[in-house]
Amino acid sequence: MDYAALFRGFPGAVTVCDREGVILAMNDRAIETFAGGGGDRLLGTSVFSCHPEPARTKLRALLAEGRTNVYTIEKNGVRKLIYQAPWMENGAYAGFLELSLVLPAAMPHFVRGNQENRP
Repeated sequence: MDYAALFRGFPGAVTVCDREGVILAMNDRAIETFAGGGGDRLLGTSVFSCHPEPARTKLRALLAEGRTNVYTIEKNGVRKLIYQAPWMENGAYAGFLELSLVLPAAMPHFVRGNQENRP
């Protein structure tokens, strides 16, 4: 299966870097999202050059520790979920994958297992 093809047209931005922070892959949405910073010219460059402090220091720690970082942001009235997590290659920690999804203004939230909250 061609995993790159799966993400190419995915509506969320997907960016992948190695353990040193070198950007290895970006899908179409990530290239579009980061067009002002270079778009596809960011491939092969350091993810640290794309972030100001204190984000740079936090990214270094995440990469070193191989842990997940999840948060939401709002920029220009658009809310996004940012999910940064380690990815593995042949069972070994290989770097980070960042998924950025636009969140709708109103979004249902369901608590599963609770009979009263089923759609």
